[in-house]
Amino acid sequence: MLLFQQIVFIPVLVLAIYLFVRKIRRVRRNILLGKDEDYSGDSGRRWKNLLLLAFGQKKMFRNPLVAVMHFVIYAGFIIINIEVLEIMVDGILGTHRLFSGFLGPVYIGLIDGFEVLAVGVFLACVIFLSRRNIVKLRRFISHDLDGWPRSDANYILLTEIVLMTLFLTMNAADTLLQSRGYGHYGLHLTGDFLFSHWLHPLLNGWSSAALVVLERVCWWLHILGILAFLNYLPYSKHLHILLAFPNAYYARLQPEGKLRNMPAVQNEVLYAMQPETAPPAPADGSAAPPPRFGAKDVFDLSWRNLLDAYSCTECGRCSAACPANLTGKVLSPRKIMMSTRDRLEEVGRNIDANGKFTDDGKTLLDYISVEELRACTSCNACVEECPVSISPLEIIVEMRRALIMEDSNAPQEWNALFSNIENNFAPWKFSPDDRDGWTAEG
Repeated sequence: MLLFQQIVFIPVLVLAIYLFVRKIRRVRRNILLGKDEDYSGDSGRRWKNLLLLAFGQKKMFRNPLVAVMHFVIYAGFIIINIEVLEIMVDGILGTHRLFSGFLGPVYIGLIDGFEVLAVGVFLACVIFLSRRNIVKLRRFISHDLDGWPRSDANYILLTEIVLMTLFLTMNAADTLLQSRGYGHYGLHLTGDFLFSHWLHPLLNGWSSAALVVLERVCWWLHILGILAFLNYLPYSKHLHILLAFPNAYYARLQPEGKLRNMPAVQNEVLYAMQPETAPPAPADGSAAPPPRFGAKDVFDLSWRNLLDAYSCTECGRCSAACPANLTGKVLSPRKIMMSTRDRLEEVGRNIDANGKFTDDGKTLLDYISVEELRACTSCNACVEECPVSISPLEIIVEMRRALIMEDSNAPQEWNALFSNIENNFAPWKFSPDDRDGWTAEG
């Protein structure tokens, strides 16, 4: 039996790791399609953000009850997978509970701790499924989740419930076989575990042969389920489980309300006001092409914006806090991130098919409408609420810059404002010389 386990398990493990690494490399390539941007400074603050935002989930604790449940699932995912290490080693070497031999009582304590987390994960997933499908919180029934995104979240929660059930059932069958001294199970006497022994009354009537089949089926389904989940992650919103860490490390350190100016525009204004500061024209009469203003497609965004898109948890806290969304506008910051990721994935498939990107006649504006972009008030509520420091606002601002400065696409009211600023150095239609005229009245 254990020899068969080795023969089957090793190729399956190698294939799963290969497929996962291949997809992650494509995700990394897609992220690096964005413009270069330096986030290397102030490593002390960056490590602090990593610990507080990613490991500590600081922003989640604004709602303590939900935060605790989410933290249980998160801790369960991280810590219980230490147990997966033993399963993988057993699968490769053809052993059974290899670590119990040299860890002794510590091993029993570890498995008891894993079972506490498994039960916690089970209960938290049931509650989260209820919030999504029975209570139906507003941010979970929004139309920007219609279709696959809504199903994706449910599938993950159901998978977690199944994996935890398999883990506890496997332990229950194993410890019963140990107590009977059956086969190699009798060589690893761990005693009953904290929660799985509650399942013994349901299994006491089973024969030892049936219990072996049950334990092996749970073992295989548990590890195959985890390997399948591993390869599902890059296609799911749950990729944030991995990307939350680099996303927190490379979080923006400047004040959230600060918008980045465009050096090219600043220089043009400076040269107009102080011509002596302008660089000399090239002797051969050639000139560098002007830079593109803003972003029309994912290539014009920074790699940090594209990392944001892949890191989005689709939790909807940004949209729930957005004043434009709350007042019925079409803008949903969550959809901005989802649409950016969809476009980036399409660009990636284009590159895979052609070896390099071939113009497909589309831009990011085919995914995000002008109406959505104009509805944003730049209030930063979405940035403040995001648990993993994503900024939909940066993408919105860059796309609006392209609309206005590249395409001259702005409402008439905005054009009047721009004209007044250009001619009168203020939003109002008054000459600077007449601006203090009100002081002479009366």
